[in-house]
Amino acid sequence: MHEEKALKVYTYHGAGRVSMKAEDFAQYDVVITTYQTLASDFMPRGKAASTGVPERKLRASGLYGMDWRRIILDEGHTIRNPSSKGAAAVTALMARSRWALTGTPIINSLKDLYCLLRFIGITGGLEKLEVFNSVLIRPLKNGEPTAVFLLQAIMNAFTLRRRKEMAFIDLRLPKLDEYVHRIDFTEKEKERYVALAKEAKGVLTGVLGKGKEQTFAHLLEVLLRMRQCCNHWQLCGGRVTKLLAHLQEHGGTVDLNPETKKALQDVLQVQIECQELCPVCLETLHNPVITTCSHSFGLECIAKVIETQHKKCPMCRAELPDVESTLVGPANEHGDEAADDEMDLTQSSSKLEGMMKILAATRASGRGEKTVVFSQWTRFLDIVMARLDRDGYTYCRLDGTMTAAQRDGALHALEHDAGCTVMLASLGVCAVGLNLTAANQIILSDSWWAPAIEDQAVDRVHRLGQKRETRIFRLVVDKTIEDQVLEIQAEKRKLMRLAFSEGEGKRDGGKVKTGRLADIQRLLASQEG
Repeated sequence: MHEEKALKVYTYHGAGRVSMKAEDFAQYDVVITTYQTLASDFMPRGKAASTGVPERKLRASGLYGMDWRRIILDEGHTIRNPSSKGAAAVTALMARSRWALTGTPIINSLKDLYCLLRFIGITGGLEKLEVFNSVLIRPLKNGEPTAVFLLQAIMNAFTLRRRKEMAFIDLRLPKLDEYVHRIDFTEKEKERYVALAKEAKGVLTGVLGKGKEQTFAHLLEVLLRMRQCCNHWQLCGGRVTKLLAHLQEHGGTVDLNPETKKALQDVLQVQIECQELCPVCLETLHNPVITTCSHSFGLECIAKVIETQHKKCPMCRAELPDVESTLVGPANEHGDEAADDEMDLTQSSSKLEGMMKILAATRASGRGEKTVVFSQWTRFLDIVMARLDRDGYTYCRLDGTMTAAQRDGALHALEHDAGCTVMLASLGVCAVGLNLTAANQIILSDSWWAPAIEDQAVDRVHRLGQKRETRIFRLVVDKTIEDQVLEIQAEKRKLMRLAFSEGEGKRDGGKVKTGRLADIQRLLASQEG
């Protein structure tokens, strides 16, 4: 490209960015920024969300002082929460054209799609959430054919859908095969799992019944431990259970100390993984935090409640004096846990043995193939790491507890160190923005409720630049809750196919989900005990 024809690009982000006006931005062809910077310009620090910012002041400078030719959102599903500050920030930009790029427009429900449609400028009343609910979301849940036709008409009019498996795309990617590797519990593991299943059924009875009240958080926590037990029994710690029992017995709040803070973060992680709703705005948790009385909210929502409603929790009326001393956020931005010194890393499990058989066969093939092992739980990665050490593997690791420099080092080792044949990776960290094509084999140690997150992680490996045929091994303990997680994944894939009038893909299938408590009843109905 001739130098005089090169695009002039400006990167506008960070705390040290200079103040810019429309005429400053106009000197460049492309301006690159982040969602966080956009939200910061939209609502400067120190301004209460309830007071708003006058339109003339909002448009005076920064990104909002420019009438853009085109706004392009990368990873557009980032704005899927209609009540979030980020969604409001991008929608408020002035532009003649609006594009949103995403491989996962629907992660949990059609509300994810609403924000994208509102951003690109849909009208006719559908830009209002209550109308969108009444003419699309509720009728679709009731199976009304007219709503299906309306949804498909909207998607045909507003979207350009391109999937790498479409014949006319022809990315010339190597073949991708997926295998579900079913594993049987040992008798001892089965005893532990059945005990957890019985506990979950008892808690569910308490939630549904009129006797002694059981908290929904307690039920979700037991379900999480059932899933963790499928990986390794040592993941099923009792810290969360003790905290919930204390709160149920004594009421009120807990004093924050290192132990209770960690327990609250564990409870919050359960809520995040289960895609729980913020009780204030009834949307998926956004900037999730948990109170010292163990109720989870979106940060913006609970901060406003504390400010305007006499500093009390809207769920239990417990005293919440201020945001700083009563709210706890995730352990890190990806929710990954730090190492647990109390774990015995020498203990194995059926799933770990199944994984090691796959890795041993790969090493014995002599083809120099590399494997990425994904898990939701970094404590399970600790156990796998100890086993790899004992069996003489060279590996690297990528998770949310690591610094940026450490992550870069792991990526460099996978790509450039021929002896490094395994990467242990946190699913949340690897869902977007990475190139892992140095590997061509994937082991999914556990299944995520939202298949879009898994699909994005798989696409870090099976993407442009991949030269080898790629394999996915999904480890599933037979006749456990993991079977039902796969069904829920299939239901969410079905919703995506419905919206885009697509046929069933290789990774699709399953039954239709009804409601949250009904889902849990169905999950537990098939469990032994």
